[in-house]
Amino acid sequence: MSIVDLAALGESFTRDPYPVYARLREQGPVHRIRMPEGGALAWLVVGYEAGRATLADPRLSKDWSKASPSLPIGAVSSGMHMLRADPPDHTRLRKLVAREFTPRRVEELAPRIQKTTDELLDRMLAAPGGRADLVEALSFPLPISVICELLGVPDLDRESFRTWSNDALGAVDPQVRKAAAASMARYLAELVEGKRQRSGSDLLSALIHSSDDDGDRLSHDELIGMAWLLLVAGHETTVNLISNGVLALLTHPEQLAALRADLGLIDDAVEEMLRYDGPVETPTYRFTVDPVTIGDTLVPGGGELVLVAMADANRDPGRFENADRFDISRDARGHVAFGHGIHYCLGAPLARLEARVAIRTLLERCPDLALDIHPAAITWRPGMLIRGPRSLPVRFGG
Repeated sequence: MSIVDLAALGESFTRDPYPVYARLREQGPVHRIRMPEGGALAWLVVGYEAGRATLADPRLSKDWSKASPSLPIGAVSSGMHMLRADPPDHTRLRKLVAREFTPRRVEELAPRIQKTTDELLDRMLAAPGGRADLVEALSFPLPISVICELLGVPDLDRESFRTWSNDALGAVDPQVRKAAAASMARYLAELVEGKRQRSGSDLLSALIHSSDDDGDRLSHDELIGMAWLLLVAGHETTVNLISNGVLALLTHPEQLAALRADLGLIDDAVEEMLRYDGPVETPTYRFTVDPVTIGDTLVPGGGELVLVAMADANRDPGRFENADRFDISRDARGHVAFGHGIHYCLGAPLARLEARVAIRTLLERCPDLALDIHPAAITWRPGMLIRGPRSLPVRFGG
């Protein structure tokens, strides 16, 4: 099987990977690729049925100790957490978090999400010139504020954390990713220790408390991992869901008009935003333990890297009619923007809630909202994990 060099496609692939994935899908569900990140070789799974099955395949491991030593990239996250574990460790870790991350706790955040959104938009609309970068004004500060409140870390150094998060998840240079991960690990260790000394009614305090009794302990390394997962995954997905969703609306005026005419469509609109241009292009890594057949391709064992193009699964015309069309009236249920199987995103209800509140309120308060940059000039975040614009210039002054 020949190698498809995605790294050689450069900015054009980063900006719009969908045509590349579609061409690969026409040839079959599994391809040998060279990733933009560090030039690593991987097996890429495209298409809805093959992608969904691979996401739930228990034969593929999330444990980095199973990765091939020859893989030129390493784990970017700090500590041990659910996305680096297989059952039974994964089952135990997820249970400990899910016990605290309940739907009721998420719903209780709704008034706070609305208040924070209103305050951010007050600030944005008061700025002179009627222009703003929506990422800086709303998409980033809203989710990071919410997750910090949930975790009980109001004094988070947000700018440093944002830089580390962006570099750890998206930098093409492996050394930059490694340095960012190390900086974040040191920071989170201090954060966890500070929370041990000043416990409260927040989620992080609850996780620390859970590690100290019940006979089921989260180790120090696991606490660091949980803090990393909840802080990074807890804001990165929503930042880019909001940005990508607003961009889709502003580049599809008929859909924007339909939503403005009936904001009761916001739930369906958010699901279509997730399907059409979701915030996670490919999920965190999976590794072969033994040889495994995916489609008609035998993928060797020994820690080979397997990626699922969730972005392509959600654009598969075999599952979604006119899949490349952004249509807020469609039934987008069944998309895999939050994954599938035991690693399905635990924070999906929170991300959906934040996106609904943020986008609905933005449209209510900015009747003349428009893109203030040509879409082709938007700079996108590098790498195949997180998909979203670095900035999103908008105007709203009439």
